[in-house]
Amino acid sequence: MSEEKDIETKTFCYNHPNRETYLRCNRCEQPICTECAVLTPTGYRCKQCIQGQLKIFETARPIDYPLAILIGGGLSFLGSLIAQSLGWFILFIAPIIGVVISEAIRWAVRRRRSRLLFQLSTASVALGGLPILLIDLLVFLSSGGGFGLLSMLWPAIYTFLAASTTYYRLSGIQIR
Repeated sequence: MSEEKDIETKTFCYNHPNRETYLRCNRCEQPICTECAVLTPTGYRCKQCIQGQLKIFETARPIDYPLAILIGGGLSFLGSLIAQSLGWFILFIAPIIGVVISEAIRWAVRRRRSRLLFQLSTASVALGGLPILLIDLLVFLSSGGGFGLLSMLWPAIYTFLAASTTYYRLSGIQIR
């Protein structure tokens, strides 16, 4: 009799039917194993509930993506033209240019958010900085190595700093 009662009360993870568990999602009440559980400030939740909750913060519209790409790529290209002539001073200017680009994108998309929007914006900023770098590389290769590699250093540093600053600003990463 007691064995039948134990069999009836056993619960198994809904993702892993062979794992016995006593843990449940505090939102949907599905039984979950420790691998499927995500600890939140209010208790354990399943990954599906967490994903559903994150979708609330995805507010970007389809027009925002090409708009962010055009603004990010165009402003980054203009910034790379400026960076070409600044030398080591670009270490200070590139993050400022990244902030200007990210704020222009944020203004254009009216502060709507999406992880894909941040990633595409960062990629467009990186791609916008590449033409000057590629031109310097072609000049280096065509001169047979006579033209120094140092001239490619500043556009590369610009591209990295501007892109990383843009991602940092748009995604809301906080360093504490």
